[in-house]
Amino acid sequence: MKENQSGQWYRAASTLEIEDDDVLGVVVGDRGEHEVALYKIQGKYYATADRCTHQTARLSDGLVIDDCIECPLHQGRFHVPTGRAKSAPVSIHLKTYPTKVEQGAVFV
Repeated sequence: MKENQSGQWYRAASTLEIEDDDVLGVVVGDRGEHEVALYKIQGKYYATADRCTHQTARLSDGLVIDDCIECPLHQGRFHVPTGRAKSAPVSIHLKTYPTKVEQGAVFV
């Protein structure tokens, strides 16, 4: 399994905390410095920045539609696996993070 760029993994949630085709907002990092949206889509886990690149709404308050997250503020959509902006008004892509699952926990 490939490690993230810093070489550190942070426990984000239990696999039981997130349902299929849903999103959960979590805070990770040594000092809780990263707000992350954690997704489970078709049984696979993904993580992106939790703030919309348009007007900083929390994406974890949004709606998962297929493999996209819809921002709750202006309904812009991002492709979760790649972070790519998919529909107006969003045009700046999301930061994505690698994930791994070990012993019933999701790490970012």
